Amino acid sequence: MVSKIFEHAILIRFADYFSTSDHQFGFKKNLSCSHVIYCVRSAIEHYIDNKSTVNICTVDLSKPFDRMNHFVLFIKPMDRKLPIQLLNLFVLWFGISETCAR
Repeated sequence: MVSKIFEHAILIRFADYFSTSDHQFGFKKNLSCSHVIYCVRSAIEHYIDNKSTVNICTVDLSKPFDRMNHFVLFIKPMDRKLPIQLLNLFVLWFGISETCAR
């Protein structure tokens, strides 16, 4: 619960630094897997209707994500000129956070 309040406060204060692409569906309010499926199906149907070939490749990145150096993820906020104090706070917060699954 504390994490949710913290994240919400950060988002309100620094929202300008956290813009996303319209092509991102994960971790966005009011979007789900069904929106991605609809988008992919629409693209496939468009090419099929125009007598074109469609090839699809999917990759499950959950395992590589678990094994990667997560601090590399801080490069993007650095590129967006995130205030150094906030970046340091994220590094600290990330470093002390734990997750467990049951």
